[in-house]
Amino acid sequence: MKRKASFPEVALQDRRPLQDPRARGAHAALVGLLDGLRSSPIQDEAQVAADIARVMDDAQIGRAPLIGVSLGGYALFEVWRRHRGRVAALGLCNTKAPADGVEARNARLQAANDVIERGTEPFFQSMVPRVFSKNTQAARPDLVEGALRMMRKMSPEDVAQVQRGMAARPDSVDTLKTINVPTMLATGEDDILTGVNEAELMRRHIANSQMRVIPKAGHYAPWERPDDATRILRQFLDEIS
Repeated sequence: MKRKASFPEVALQDRRPLQDPRARGAHAALVGLLDGLRSSPIQDEAQVAADIARVMDDAQIGRAPLIGVSLGGYALFEVWRRHRGRVAALGLCNTKAPADGVEARNARLQAANDVIERGTEPFFQSMVPRVFSKNTQAARPDLVEGALRMMRKMSPEDVAQVQRGMAARPDSVDTLKTINVPTMLATGEDDILTGVNEAELMRRHIANSQMRVIPKAGHYAPWERPDDATRILRQFLDEIS
């Protein structure tokens, strides 16, 4: 793959660490989490996949590596199913392939109702111990507060739509077996939402994929350990260029 001179921002841009590869001239599309969802909550993954393809068209990008964080990964599974010719490689960070079970699905739907009735702050506060490692919570309260500031830009309706969309997402385990482009899987050592077991499941099903574990990081690993996340992604992009 020939390396391009620029790094166009393509879709649902979110985390500072995933912007850093621009300095190396990498040509990739980003599908992130929080910031992008402020304007495009994930509820219909088919529409999100179409939106990503459209943004790539607008940027005159035919084919590129795509990197997804958390629900960005869910979106990329749908992109692969519908637009795999646009995908040169995949980076799947802190995400998982299985659909929610009944209990998890019901919990998301209840959370959607709760934020409409009670507001978003209790939900955001409840997410802190789930998305950050204990190390980050103790040593980097500034990172926790920074994430909360981003979350607070989402309306109750946005949060509810995201929860309902994730509850309805399809199972993508069978999709993994069809992925035949270079793939990097990254997760946090202390990620309790997706984590090592889910990354290992993806590694087993995606031929020739690579897996890296980011130490002392939870579900927000690229936010908690930006240097480690950037190094992993830079090395991966260098290898496939």
